[in-house]
Amino acid sequence: MHASAPSRLLTPDSNPHIAAPDLSAVRILVVGDVMLDRYWFGEVSRISPEAPVPIVRVEKREERLGGAANVARNVASLGAHVGLLGVVGADEAGEQVAQLLAESSIHSYLQRDSAISTIIKLRVIGRQQQLLRIDFEDAPTDTVLRDKLTAFNSKLGQYDVIILSDYNKGSLVNVADMIRSARAAGKVVMVDPKGDDFSPYAGASILTPNKSELKRIVGSWNSEQQLADKAQALRVELGLDALLLTRSEEGMSLYSAHEILHMHAAAREVYDVSGAGDTVIATMAAMLGAGMSMADALITANRAGGIVVGKLGTATVTRAELFGAGL
Repeated sequence: MHASAPSRLLTPDSNPHIAAPDLSAVRILVVGDVMLDRYWFGEVSRISPEAPVPIVRVEKREERLGGAANVARNVASLGAHVGLLGVVGADEAGEQVAQLLAESSIHSYLQRDSAISTIIKLRVIGRQQQLLRIDFEDAPTDTVLRDKLTAFNSKLGQYDVIILSDYNKGSLVNVADMIRSARAAGKVVMVDPKGDDFSPYAGASILTPNKSELKRIVGSWNSEQQLADKAQALRVELGLDALLLTRSEEGMSLYSAHEILHMHAAAREVYDVSGAGDTVIATMAAMLGAGMSMADALITANRAGGIVVGKLGTATVTRAELFGAGL
């Protein structure tokens, strides 16, 4: 039975001698919902006379890659070769995404959709705290999505690992076809899932839901054993090699047919959790692509997540931070 898999507890120091792998030959294709993250930083010194809200006097603006593009940015930061396939609008924000991809050495396969606007998440930051987030988003058109699936199939042979980053914005309606094609081609397929139905992700190598995402599918649990039973049942039902549950301050748990690996959280100081899941899946994919064992890849990905939550906004981790002295 699936529930009988032995359980093993890992800590950030379980294997302190993990060698830094050569990632230069690892080729990862990221596919999914591409976004532009905009940050407006300012001072807050008074409350508006019009409504009980703070007035933010904007002093600095930043733009970063978001969504699937942030996953690709994390892969590039580690030194692996990465391509990004996604949809943006034929607009200024789409141009900005393309420019940021070029600056991050990410190979762009962006599909331009003139009928939509590029997805933007605008965050207003005052006193080092997020005060407001404003989202601009449209779903891609059917024609562009068909073109994207054709592009995916044409690029598949050039990559070792496929990451499907689903933010439920409409770019991955063909995800089941992509998984079938990639698995038939012998690729490792990692999926960051969303929504109330995980059946389109059937056949993937590894699924990486967080706690709230998993609860929407399997319901709540009252014990580790009950969680293990539900996670393993879902893994078997979907035909996954493994299910990686990210559990914020509780760390991570990886469920496979052979064993269950529990990983303590490695965060030294939590500053901002946005984008941490992107860092975890990117690091895990890069390490597995380089031939690292599942356990060592999990330890390394956990370490990366612990580093990135100590940074503001959607951030990345470098190879030096992961494998340098003292880490």
